[in-house]
Amino acid sequence: MVLYIDPPNWPGHGRMWSHLVSDVSFEELHAFAARLGMPSKAFDGDHYDVPEGTYAAAVRLGAVEVSSKELVSRMTGAGLRRRKRPLTG
Repeated sequence: MVLYIDPPNWPGHGRMWSHLVSDVSFEELHAFAARLGMPSKAFDGDHYDVPEGTYAAAVRLGAVEVSSKELVSRMTGAGLRRRKRPLTG
């Protein structure tokens, strides 16, 4: 099981965030997130939003640190990238 995490470079809700992804399956991603103690509401369609305070724990559990560009490339290459739909008004 190899999961990938980018640096906590994404601001939101008063903190910085990382993204946790799999390049194998969503089942693998959900299992790792559960071991990490991530709530299901942290799943955002194709990744988990990980607060900066949880980053080190994810790496200790085995998540591989990669750039945001590499993270998206791995998800896309595995066919696991789900684009957000634009909001319609």
